[in-house]
Amino acid sequence: MLFAVTDIETTGGHASAHGITEIGIVIHDGEQVLERFETLVNPHQSIPYYIQKLTGITDEMVQLAPSFEEIAPRVYELLQDKVFVAHNVNFDFSFIHHHLSVLGYELHCPKLCTVRYARKVTPKLSSYSLGKLCAHFEIPVYNRHRAGGDAAATAELLQLLRKKDVNNHLFTMLKRQSRDQMLPMNLDREQIDALPLTPGVYYFHDGKDKIVYVGKAKMLKKRVVSHFSGNRPGLQRQEFLRNIHRISYQQCGTELMASVLETIEIKRLWPKYNRAIKGFEAGYGFYLFEDGKGFHRLVVDRKHKTLQPIQVFYSRMEAMAELKRIAKEFELCHKLCFIDRSADAACSNEYCKGACREEEAAADYNHRVQKALEQVKDESPSYIIKERSYFNNSDACILMENGKFYGMGYVPADADWTDTNSLKNHLQQYQEYQFVRSLINRYAIEQPETVNWL
Repeated sequence: MLFAVTDIETTGGHASAHGITEIGIVIHDGEQVLERFETLVNPHQSIPYYIQKLTGITDEMVQLAPSFEEIAPRVYELLQDKVFVAHNVNFDFSFIHHHLSVLGYELHCPKLCTVRYARKVTPKLSSYSLGKLCAHFEIPVYNRHRAGGDAAATAELLQLLRKKDVNNHLFTMLKRQSRDQMLPMNLDREQIDALPLTPGVYYFHDGKDKIVYVGKAKMLKKRVVSHFSGNRPGLQRQEFLRNIHRISYQQCGTELMASVLETIEIKRLWPKYNRAIKGFEAGYGFYLFEDGKGFHRLVVDRKHKTLQPIQVFYSRMEAMAELKRIAKEFELCHKLCFIDRSADAACSNEYCKGACREEEAAADYNHRVQKALEQVKDESPSYIIKERSYFNNSDACILMENGKFYGMGYVPADADWTDTNSLKNHLQQYQEYQFVRSLINRYAIEQPETVNWL
């Protein structure tokens, strides 16, 4: 078995946008070095100042160096049909695999991460960084943070670990069906093995145990593993592989419950790597107030923390369009609804019965406003989505009350589903969000057999 122990220096953290500035490869048979390859590489992009300070590699140093295209045939020849070894292997492999594939070379070889290998052979060390491991095992490191020096030190570390590997962890890690090498270097495999194959929400924690990503899944284990599979060169995958230290999860009775809980948790925790749902929330609403002359007035305004809107919308345009529809249907005054803000005394609504001109009594006008509000309420019904839970012997229940999300939970099969107050004893109430409401309403339309109307 031959090992290609590899280290690279780069212009940044992910291969899809950054280049390689140096590469070092040590071919090792497990007992001795057979061949060495080392070269600077011209990345054809600037090297950030902080990376120059770390590695000592400057733009001037790589200006006359070969491009990766020039060395690609030699790199491919050295790596193909060998075990690709690196300290945090997914980082180095993702760069080399990506840049080779751009040039038409498809690299297929088993991978071995010396971070994960060291964790198995010598557990409970305080740190598994290359520098700390070399200090612990008294491995000399020459030219630290340069590709050749780090590759040589990693090769010596590999040789030492093989001697200490009395349980033959190496064989297990390199088995074709093993997924060990694709996992984040700081994540214990046992956490993946403990994940169930049920719907739920999962949380990625960083080194300080802060939740940095929340996701939902139809099958928790399968979805979590998919984050780390393949060789995608994008930023998020590389940051996951580098920063994820722990995974926690909550099982959910149905996939819909998982979708709802994911949204709620993203809004609650605001994780670093979640983006899409963070800003997805209604910003406007209908509000009702009584003016000094006793007229009930509907107005569109931004959502207020202290006021409860009658109905919410994503945009002012959407809200105004709905208000105009209601005004036309119930013959409401455009002036009193703030649709017409002109200086004219009379409004522009041809259906107005004269409230703005004091030709209609407030009681008559308010009666039509009340009818309009009743229609809005009727269009926001109460219902339950009831489905059998995947992981317990109860029924999964989601309650929508007057068009708004109340909460969800698990209800015994013999419970009285017609008594809403009794039902609420089994449910956990959650913050109400328009996005959650939309999810549930859309599901009710698509899966009407799950809906119990109240």
